[in-house]
Amino acid sequence: MMGLGSENKTVSTSSKFALQQLGEGKEEEELARTTTDRAEATRLANVEQQAAEPRETWGRRLEFVLATIGYAVGLGNVWRFPYLCYRSGGGAFLIPYMIMLFLCGIPLLFMEFTVGQYTRLGPVHALAQICPLFKGVGLATVVISYVLCTYYNVLMTWALYYLLHSFSPSLPWQSCNNTWNTVANCSTGFPGNATHLQSASQQFFDHKVLEMTSGIERAGGVRWELFGLLVLAWGIVYFCIFKGVKSTGKVVYFTATFPYFILFALLVNNVQLPGAKNGILFFLMPNWSKLLEVQVWVNAAAQIFNSIGISFGSMISMASYNKYNNNILRDTFIVSLANSATSIVAGFVIFSAIGYMAHIHNLPVDDIATDGPGLVFVVYPEVFSTMPVSQLWAPLFFIMLLCLGLDSQFAMVEVAVTFIMDGFGRKALKVFKRKELIVLAVCSFGFLLGIPHITRGGIYVFQLMDHYTAVVSLMFLAFFEVLAVTLIFGVKRLSVMVENMLGKKPNLFFRICWQYLSPMLVLGILISSIVQYTPARYGKSYTYPLWAELLGWFISLVSIIWIPLGALHELWTTEGSLLQRLKKSITPTVDLESVSEKPSTESIALFNAP
Repeated sequence: MMGLGSENKTVSTSSKFALQQLGEGKEEEELARTTTDRAEATRLANVEQQAAEPRETWGRRLEFVLATIGYAVGLGNVWRFPYLCYRSGGGAFLIPYMIMLFLCGIPLLFMEFTVGQYTRLGPVHALAQICPLFKGVGLATVVISYVLCTYYNVLMTWALYYLLHSFSPSLPWQSCNNTWNTVANCSTGFPGNATHLQSASQQFFDHKVLEMTSGIERAGGVRWELFGLLVLAWGIVYFCIFKGVKSTGKVVYFTATFPYFILFALLVNNVQLPGAKNGILFFLMPNWSKLLEVQVWVNAAAQIFNSIGISFGSMISMASYNKYNNNILRDTFIVSLANSATSIVAGFVIFSAIGYMAHIHNLPVDDIATDGPGLVFVVYPEVFSTMPVSQLWAPLFFIMLLCLGLDSQFAMVEVAVTFIMDGFGRKALKVFKRKELIVLAVCSFGFLLGIPHITRGGIYVFQLMDHYTAVVSLMFLAFFEVLAVTLIFGVKRLSVMVENMLGKKPNLFFRICWQYLSPMLVLGILISSIVQYTPARYGKSYTYPLWAELLGWFISLVSIIWIPLGALHELWTTEGSLLQRLKKSITPTVDLESVSEKPSTESIALFNAP
C-alpha cells in the first residue's frame, strides 16, 4: 500500500509539473504570438504613417533650381546644339532659336511648373485631375521617361569606360599600334575625304569600347566590361536618389555646378589654341538666307523643346516637391536662360576645339564637325590626344559628361518613383517595406532593360531606341499635353492656379502664348516631324531591316498608346455628352498644410465650372 500510495503521489506530482510546463509553454507561445502581432501591427502602422505623411519638399529653393537646371542642361547641349547651329545658318540661327525660346520654351516650362506645384502630384495624377479625358498623357510621359533612362545610362557607361582609360600612361585612342586597330585603314588623324580610312579614336570606339558587330541582327554577346560599368552607373544613380529629393537636393550642388567649371576652363584653354578662331567663326558666321527656310525654324523650336525637357514629365514631378507659394515664374526664367546660355558656351568650346583640329590636320572644319555620340566619344578624344596636358583635360571632360548625364538621369528615374508613390504608395510600401527598396526595384528593372545596349550589337539598339523615343514619340506627347492643359483645361483656370500660388495672374504675354502661339508651334513641329519622317540609320550607310523598323514603331507605341486608352476608359466610365466629358475637370487637390493662402471659393467654383 505504501508503495502504491507513493507511486500515486509521484504520478500526481509529475502531472502537476507537466501541466505547469504546458501552461508555461502556452504562455510563452501566446507571448511570442502577441509579440509577432505587435511587431506586424507596428510595421503596418509605420507603412500607413509613411504613406500618409505630407509630401516631402526640397530643403531649399536653390536645390530645386539646381536640379531643374541639371536636368535641362544635358548631353544634348554639348553634342546637339553646336552642330545644329552651324548647319542652320550659324549666328543667324540664334534669331529663330531665341524667338522659339520666348514663345514656346519659357511659357510651356512655366505651365509645367504650375501644374506640378499646384497639384503637388506627379504627371500621371496631376494631368488626370485637371483633364481626366487626357489622363493617359501623364502615363505616357512616365513611360517615355523611363524608356529613355534605360538607354541614357548607357551613355554614362561609355563615359565611365573612357574616364577609367584616361588615367593610362598614354591615351589609348592616340595611336594605331593597339591590338584592336586595323592598321591597314587606321589614321592617327582625321581621314578627311579618304573614306577608306578611320581615325584611331573611331577605331577605339568601334572595336575596343563597343566591339561592334555588322548589324542589329548580330547581337554578339554581352560586353562584360560594359556590363560591370552599367551596374556601377545604376549604383551611382540609386545612391543619389534613394532618399528622394532630400538626397537629390544635396547631390545637385556638385553635379549641376561642376560642369560649368570644366566648361569655362575648356573655353579658356581652347580659345588660345591655333586655329580656334576659324572654328568659332565657322560656328557663328551668319547665313541670312537660311532664315527663309521653314526647316530652320522647326529645328529651333524642336531644339528648345527637347533641351528644356517639355513633356517628359520630369519638370512636373520636380515642381510637385516645391512649397505651394514658391516663385516658379522666377525659376522658369532662371532655368530656361541658363539652359540656352550653356548651349551657346558649349558651342564656343566645341568649335574652338574643332577649329584647332582642322588646323593641325590641314582639313576644312566641315570635314570634322559632327553631332551625337560621335562628337564626344570620337572627335573630342582625338582633340585631347593632341592638346597640351592631355592627361588632365581628358579625365575632367569625361567627369563633366558624367555630371551632365547624371542630373538628367536623376530626374527621369524620379518620374517613375513619383508615379508609384502617388498611385500605389500604400500598397507598394506594404510589399517593399521602405521607399528605398521601391527606388532599388525601379533602378534594377531599368538596369535589366539596358542590357541589350551593352551587347556587341548594342549600338544599333541604342540608335533605334533613341530615334523612335526621342524623335517620334515625344512630339505626339507634347502636342496632347499642350492640348489638354491650355485648350481643354483652359488658360483661364491655369491663370487662377498661378494667381493662387503667386498672388497675381500671369501677364498677357503668357496668356497669349498658352492660348494661341505655343499650341500652334507644337502642332507645326508635329506635322513637320511626320512629313519629314525618315527611317532610323546608324552612321551614313547602315539601314535597319524591316523587323527592326517595326520594333522601333512598337517602342513608340508603348508610350503613345496610353493616350487613346486613357480617353476610352474615361468615356466608358463617365456619363454625359461628349462636350461635357471633354470639359470635365476635377478640382486639383492641394496639401493645405503647406499653403499660406488657401485657394479662394471663387477659384474652386471656376475649376468646377464646365
